[in-house]
Amino acid sequence: MSITRIVMATAGTFILISLLLAHFVNPNWLWFTTFVGANLLQSAFTGFCPLVTILKKLGVRSAEAI
Repeated sequence: MSITRIVMATAGTFILISLLLAHFVNPNWLWFTTFVGANLLQSAFTGFCPLVTILKKLGVRSAEAI
């Protein structure tokens, strides 16, 4: 799995989990959903994503290696 797909899967998973937590536990979990969405938006414009840096250090191949 490439870095791009891991980032998309992780972001989607975080959003779904935080929505479930907001519904069943506490609505303040929506702030986590907001954080994930804002991080996706800023990474689209700047090209910087903290998860990508972590994954590269762990040796995950980039999308260009396909």
